[in-house]
Amino acid sequence: MTDDRALTLDQLRRYAVGRSLFPPTTLARAIEKLGFVQADPIRAPARAQDLTLRHRVKNYRAGDLERRYPTLDLEEGFFVNYGFLFRADYLRMHPREKLGAWGSGRKRRGRALVEFIRERGSAHPREIEERFAHGKATNYWGGSSNAATHLLGDLHYLGLLRVARRESGVRVYSVQELAPSAGDVAAHLDALIDIIVRKYAPLPAASFGSLINRLRYATPQWVAHLKKASVRAKARLAHARIGDVDWYWPEAERPGRHEVTDAVRLLSPFDPVVWDRRRFELLWDWPYRFEAYTPAPKRKLGYYALPLLWRDQVVGWANAVRKTEALDLQLGFVSGRPRDAAFARELEAEIDRLRAFLVQATDEHR
Repeated sequence: MTDDRALTLDQLRRYAVGRSLFPPTTLARAIEKLGFVQADPIRAPARAQDLTLRHRVKNYRAGDLERRYPTLDLEEGFFVNYGFLFRADYLRMHPREKLGAWGSGRKRRGRALVEFIRERGSAHPREIEERFAHGKATNYWGGSSNAATHLLGDLHYLGLLRVARRESGVRVYSVQELAPSAGDVAAHLDALIDIIVRKYAPLPAASFGSLINRLRYATPQWVAHLKKASVRAKARLAHARIGDVDWYWPEAERPGRHEVTDAVRLLSPFDPVVWDRRRFELLWDWPYRFEAYTPAPKRKLGYYALPLLWRDQVVGWANAVRKTEALDLQLGFVSGRPRDAAFARELEAEIDRLRAFLVQATDEHR
């Protein structure tokens, strides 16, 4: 579907902000609107999933997603990023691979671990390490981790285990008893692509292609089908060309009809408004970078800089550190601090909201 109306980049930017930062609603409804919620363990100043949901869920408290997860129809695992999505969508990606591809020793250990967890109902990684004492292994980031924990991650990725709950942020596993969703490959891939577009729209063509490519990790068994799925998606999605860039979004949505409010928001680096750096630079004409893994002397914005959104403009960033009852907030601006009184008022309101949220988040983890 082609949208023939003459859209401007300003309209597209307002659409990107307005559709993602919808009026706060219930936790389940917010996850449904987002499609999935990316998770990250860094708490600087709080975990990404909590920073994302605080803008979108009424009276959201840090850790609510973790606390309510066992009662919601959700699964935690890898999609295009690691995070939370509805169980029916998660099961569309499985089965990914078989244990048969593993060596005999690893296959034997994997089956023993699954049976141990099945007998117990659920198990903490500490219990598993104490039972099996598998030693050490090199993790994805190149560091050393317990081999049992590494094996748990692989079994979870294959769909043999699921995250039953978390205890102080640590994943507690149970056996995945649910069968993969019925239906053909094309239907599953179409549905998964629609989740991606719903989360990150409007998407420039290059970002759309990159995200489709990330499905090779979510659905490695269907890599050969991704090209046709991408073609089908482009045919059904609404799209328009602005300048020399093609943009895509859900076919039922109308980008030109969004207005923005006088609000300041400090966003997580993993917020859907921010996450796609290519899109971010096209919409706001400056290159935001996540620098947690950048050596300190080379950082320009800070370890965990929170983009500062004013109305529909990202005008700067902030680094926030919780200190007892106080909040140490260091601000930076792209082209100078906005001078209107409304900005000053709304910035103070957002700082107060973040301070209260972080005080509560710290209390939750004492």
